[in-house]
Amino acid sequence: MLQTPYDHLLEAPHPLVYSCTRGTPEINGRIDDAAWEKADWTSDFVDIEGTLKPLPRFKTRAKMLWDDEYFYIAAEMEEPHVWGTLTAHDSVIFYDNDFEVFIDPDGDNHNYFEFEINALNTGWDLRLPKPYRDGGPALNEWEQPGLKTAVHINGTLNYSSDTDKGWAVEIAMPWSAMQGKPDLGAIQRVNFSRVEWQVEIVDGKYVKRPGLREDNWVWTPQWVIDMHQPQMWGYVQFMDSGKPDLTDPTHRARMALQHIYYRQKAHKEKHGSFAASLGALGCAELPGFLRPPRIYLARDGWRAGGVVDTSAGPRSLSIREDSLLRLAE
Repeated sequence: MLQTPYDHLLEAPHPLVYSCTRGTPEINGRIDDAAWEKADWTSDFVDIEGTLKPLPRFKTRAKMLWDDEYFYIAAEMEEPHVWGTLTAHDSVIFYDNDFEVFIDPDGDNHNYFEFEINALNTGWDLRLPKPYRDGGPALNEWEQPGLKTAVHINGTLNYSSDTDKGWAVEIAMPWSAMQGKPDLGAIQRVNFSRVEWQVEIVDGKYVKRPGLREDNWVWTPQWVIDMHQPQMWGYVQFMDSGKPDLTDPTHRARMALQHIYYRQKAHKEKHGSFAASLGALGCAELPGFLRPPRIYLARDGWRAGGVVDTSAGPRSLSIREDSLLRLAE
């Protein structure tokens, strides 16, 4: 039977949810003002592969707020040795330990935003028209006029002779640099990642341990080592106050369409063409649809879709060969 390394995503649990309430914090790296006190912490971060891997060695958690101008993110990271090396804007920040933000405003897997920051308050902002898996380039020229960031070190930066408690970041990402301010009650797909390298001290300096890759600790699991799986990101609802009711009734169907997507990629690689039916992909029975989805071939690709039940009634949900996921209006 045709299989892919991503087949287990079909059974992935519903991503985590968060109620992002209004507030305007001061951006100084200290998560202690009155605005932040009203915002809930996320649950502690887990490994990017979720329960497939052990819990992270160090604690990480985040908060979110919003107002008419900014999306605010704060993160607190336990860290016994705070270090950083990169000082040039738009460096590949995850070569250091870092904190990363991912935002897909309309939840369609395309046109999403990423921001990375290290303990030196050096940032890298980029936009992806589509994921790397679909040939999406990283547009480093994307910038955020009005972006505000700050870092606070609870310890001493780049000093190996003591033990630190950790570091914190505050980020204010302007809505004007993304797709505009969300409406009250709107939902966006968001996730956070913390990259952590294991280091040793050589001649008083921090050096990455050879032969070890980085750890990736996230708010809501990706279930694979790849942050560029927007369909796995969390649900953030922008509210005045209160708790979200964000169980997405289309979640199982979304996972089913992504399952078709990966099977089609495998089919094309093996046979040189896309399959015309679910049976040919070995996935004839898929959950989440009122009627079984169908595959439609086109000259330059394919589309698969079906009818799902939503809070607004039955609607069409579809995916195409470049993983663009659309829920009909």
